[in-house]
Amino acid sequence: MNTGIVGYGAYVPRFRIKVETIAEVWGKDGEAIRRGLLIDEKAVPNYDEDTATISVHAALNALRRAKIDVKDIGAIYVGSESHPYAVKPTSTIVGEAIGASNDYTAADLEFACKAGTAGFQMVMGLVDSKMIKYGLAVGADTAQGAPGNALEYSAAGGGAAFIVGNKKNEMIAKVDETYSFSSDTPDFWRRNLAKYPSHGGRFTGEPAYFRHVKNGTEGLLKKMGADINDFDHVVFHMPNGKFPLSMAKKFGVPMEKMKSGFVVQKVGNTYSGCAVLGLAAVLDVAKAGERILVTSYGSGAGSDSFAFTVSDNVDEKRNLAKTTQMYIDNKSYVSYPTYAKYRGKIC
Repeated sequence: MNTGIVGYGAYVPRFRIKVETIAEVWGKDGEAIRRGLLIDEKAVPNYDEDTATISVHAALNALRRAKIDVKDIGAIYVGSESHPYAVKPTSTIVGEAIGASNDYTAADLEFACKAGTAGFQMVMGLVDSKMIKYGLAVGADTAQGAPGNALEYSAAGGGAAFIVGNKKNEMIAKVDETYSFSSDTPDFWRRNLAKYPSHGGRFTGEPAYFRHVKNGTEGLLKKMGADINDFDHVVFHMPNGKFPLSMAKKFGVPMEKMKSGFVVQKVGNTYSGCAVLGLAAVLDVAKAGERILVTSYGSGAGSDSFAFTVSDNVDEKRNLAKTTQMYIDNKSYVSYPTYAKYRGKIC
């Protein structure tokens, strides 16, 4: 492959709510839930923050690092399951806000939590075929769970954006390979006009998340003739803290290689923004020559797996925009009534 990341950016809303705060409202044991999910708190979008605003912030950070002419972006794809409009693209809002030309192809994507990585694969193909010079792929969500539902403790807001190009001297990380594994496994869904998603409880584990992440990762390694021990950093999709750590244990990946991208504990599950936010966090600290493996997961179901090699440009470019950790550290806690007001959960 002749493509790579020339710019990346993250965005996490400032407000947070602790798992214990939510549990107290429903008369649950917050400490037990926190330990069970391995999530301490989650990011809460403000009343005026949605997938479009999150995407714009992340895209602007990606542009700061890319140092390219925004008019050279030939494709914009935004992956999310919480687009602000049912009929009206988020991608064109992003294009207008960042100052792109009108000479680009655009689309909104939806594949549960892996729509962002699907968009990344699409712009990779367009750049690799030389149909476009640069492509912008965003994964972002303002994820929601029904009040009192198990998802309410993890569903969060945030995302990341990536500009893909083919000039080696501009790359922060080169794409070595990608592989996808897909099946019709209905572990999580939301019917038309339904306000909140439904899920299959324990069914979301072994036949859904674990099967797809395992096969996606193994498929990538087989395609490359590589071993997972060849990688310095590993990011698995993080619906909670427990699942990716269990996946790491199955592969024999030590926590040392997981910790840089393990953002779920302080941010929550940002759905389409989850795996890509983990990748952004890794790029914030990775050294030139290190290798990164990322496997996303989307319910319904599928996984996209990627292998990257970090380039020499990483040190120069990473400080051109706010790091993921800066957004994670910049936080203000809210009460449940404030959280409910911001997320429109008041019945």
